[in-house]
Amino acid sequence: MFNNGRRRVVITGLGVVSAIGNDVPSFWDAVIKGANGIDHCPDFVEAGLTTTIAGRVKNFDAVALLNDRKYARQTDPVVHFAVVAAGEALKDSALNLENTDRTRVGCIIGSGIGGLEEIYDGTKTLIERGPRRVNPFFVPKMMLNAAAGNVAIRFGLKGPNFATASACTSANHALGMALRTIQYGDADIVFAGGSEAACTVLGMAGFCAARAMSTRNDDPSHASRPFDKDRDGFVMGEGAGVLVFEELEHAKARGAKIYAEVAGFGMTDDAFHITSPSEDGEGARRSMEMAVKDSGLAATDFDYINAHGTSTEYNDRSETLAIKQAFGDHARKLMVSSTKSMVGHLLGASGAVELVATALAVRNDLAPPTRNLNQPEEGLDLDYVPHEGRKATVRAALSNSFGFGGHNATIALKKYV
Repeated sequence: MFNNGRRRVVITGLGVVSAIGNDVPSFWDAVIKGANGIDHCPDFVEAGLTTTIAGRVKNFDAVALLNDRKYARQTDPVVHFAVVAAGEALKDSALNLENTDRTRVGCIIGSGIGGLEEIYDGTKTLIERGPRRVNPFFVPKMMLNAAAGNVAIRFGLKGPNFATASACTSANHALGMALRTIQYGDADIVFAGGSEAACTVLGMAGFCAARAMSTRNDDPSHASRPFDKDRDGFVMGEGAGVLVFEELEHAKARGAKIYAEVAGFGMTDDAFHITSPSEDGEGARRSMEMAVKDSGLAATDFDYINAHGTSTEYNDRSETLAIKQAFGDHARKLMVSSTKSMVGHLLGASGAVELVATALAVRNDLAPPTRNLNQPEEGLDLDYVPHEGRKATVRAALSNSFGFGGHNATIALKKYV
């Protein structure tokens, strides 16, 4: 079936690894309750970092989950998260790969940084012990495409396969490219998303040096507070999200459950500053407008936006302004929330984990909340769904991601009918 002359694409499987849950049911239950995943990190204290809190993945035993000690040792956590999330998405989709043409199944997984732990360990080994002691798996562990490549190998996916790297927009670019890959007929199914494992001393030190992070170390559960007047920076998170995108007729033929239809995609750049968004929100506005136009829906058909919502001064202001500009009077009727308030900022994996939440919002008619929003800053006056999820009709929704480099990408979902 075609939409505007293109093949229609739906979401048939979800997988997530995050600070508030390593499977979709526990993740969604935590999301709608506005749960906290931000905690103290003793190794950051020991390292003398100015920020000693993060949204780290919990109760994650890579050896047990991958069922392969050797494989776990030869791969970085960024791969562990992605493979586990992809396996969950596969199971959720009920897709039988043995009866599927795997040359028509692709995999596109983004990451902003890749195997940062291995980069740190390899560099330290080189300096302290010399080049001959560097891990022979150093390159395949640290490379940005390791997650996409390993997921394909693990599950035998022989279709289009690559990684996207555009800072905090990486996952949304991967998801957008998955949509286009299926629409244009290059695959029938794509495992798409993002993975990030940057909650290391090196990763944290870099962001601390940039003075972009919250230093609410004495109160981690209230540190990530998008749109709130008392916010003082973002909180780092880690994990992965992988979604199964599938051509509609292919999904219908096998009787797959459908979470939502992937209706549109928009992407732009601010061309303004390497780390700061354009204050007028122009690039973000165009990204949303492009996604709405691509969906074939009217702006007034949208009920919810999963905001980039980083809990930083510049993002929260510019994104709010962009939403007002893109939606006009309808902006006041939109529910807008940031799940980063619960899991932290997963950098290149953010868009994927957030699209899992957005797909569930559309399917369940329930808008996720913004945790810790007690008093919005002056001028930040949209409906940010404070504290707890809200039962409300969600006909269509957007998920925004904006990244260093001025990258903007927006995915549009709508109810499948």
